[in-house]
Amino acid sequence: MTGAGAPPGWPREVPPPQADGWQPKAVGWLLDHCPAEYRSYPVVRRQPAVLAWLAEAQVDAQLAAARGAYARARRDLGPTLGPEVVAQTLAALEAEGARLLALRRGVRLVAEALGPA
Repeated sequence: MTGAGAPPGWPREVPPPQADGWQPKAVGWLLDHCPAEYRSYPVVRRQPAVLAWLAEAQVDAQLAAARGAYARARRDLGPTLGPEVVAQTLAALEAEGARLLALRRGVRLVAEALGPA
């Protein structure tokens, strides 16, 4: 859990940047939001700024995919699944979009705290 001094939007799973030992937890949290294969690349493990940059790109791609799905849901799903399922799908995509926006803010805050990329 974050404590005093963490900026608004700081991820709850990462101690604030002034806490002792916060960086390894931040690195683990960022890795959790990247494809698992990223863990196998030494540069990603050794360079937190690279990891943060890649995590932000990953979250942005997920957000773009959710927005694209939202834009196509009625056309692609409506004819076969009906309006009730489309409405449920749109609601799920709205919730996912909000989650991803909050995640992107957290990733950016952690990236800034880790230092320049």
